[in-house]
Amino acid sequence: MLLRVPNALSPEVLAECRKLIADADWQDGKMTAGTQSGQVKNNRQLPEDSPAAVTARELILAELAQNALFISAVLPKRIFPPLFNRYDGDTNTFGNHVDNAVRTSRTTGEVVRTDVSVTVFLSDPEAYDGGELVVEDSFGVQRIKLPAGDMILYPSSSIHRVEPVTHGTRLASFFWVESMVRPDEQRRLLFDMDLAIVNLRQTEGDSPAVVKLTGCYHNLLRMWADT
Repeated sequence: MLLRVPNALSPEVLAECRKLIADADWQDGKMTAGTQSGQVKNNRQLPEDSPAAVTARELILAELAQNALFISAVLPKRIFPPLFNRYDGDTNTFGNHVDNAVRTSRTTGEVVRTDVSVTVFLSDPEAYDGGELVVEDSFGVQRIKLPAGDMILYPSSSIHRVEPVTHGTRLASFFWVESMVRPDEQRRLLFDMDLAIVNLRQTEGDSPAVVKLTGCYHNLLRMWADT
């Protein structure tokens, strides 16, 4: 499932994150690359333990904890601490790759299976040329360049890349989620059902049919969830 989450960051949090990372100590992005992806990765990142990254990460995680669409879509069990990357100048692209199946946080030591990949756009699309996130999967090839503060979710098994930034600077946060429900098709079914229940409650309230459908949702989640 590929899903856009609009306004994942409030304007205030977005501005604070930009301020924190603008003049931070950016380093070679290969620090978190695997064997294959390291051959095609040419960007810069903030170290996980960078004070700016730590503070901005906490702001983003606090926003995610309140975002019902994000929670419904990914059903998070563990979230890899958000990282931050920068594309500009001579370090401006990331070729085709698939994310590592398992990530270990250098700061917490927590091991996370990467079910869902997440990018939060921090730069306005008008601030840079190029830099589209291109995701290839069963849903076809998608070219993604969203407003600052928006988030995109997609399967970590997808081949994806970031096109060269030819002008300006592209800033983003990225991370991975280990879901309570591992198969993407099961998460999609639960997500669609959850949205349908929300819509029905707005028109019908808690009618007997809505209560029964809600029970079906939770029974499926009970059947599939690994907590």
